[in-house]
Amino acid sequence: MGEKLKYKIIKSERQYNNYCKDLEELLAKSRKSDNDKIELITLLIEKWDDENYSLPDLDPVKLLKSLMIEHGLKSKDLISILNLSKGTISKMLNYQTGLSKQTIRRLSKYFSLSQEAFNKTYKLKHLDNRKFKNASLMNTKKVVLT
Repeated sequence: MGEKLKYKIIKSERQYNNYCKDLEELLAKSRKSDNDKIELITLLIEKWDDENYSLPDLDPVKLLKSLMIEHGLKSKDLISILNLSKGTISKMLNYQTGLSKQTIRRLSKYFSLSQEAFNKTYKLKHLDNRKFKNASLMNTKKVVLT
């Protein structure tokens, strides 16, 4: 007789939650012998997430803003969540600075989303161009003549 598989394609929310719990326990143990099992469970969870929890195709800043609304957070709340200054948070939310790898990790963990959701490319506004109202001018680098 064949060996019974412990992990199969996820078909229910309950099974999904159990696999997430199993994955957390395996990751906490941090044993090399569990790597194949961790990879398999991660793959199964990601498949379920892709099919059941697909995110709207928003740039990372719009996604963050929508999650802030959904969770009743203000920009000042992000200071402690992300361990960043008020100025840095403001620049992030106003497209003046990008999300660092550490920020992406923290957002991913806090909102229980994949890092890929926050790791998409998007246009930043150049600080030199704040005075321009035309969006196409705003997002281009100006040459300063001396």
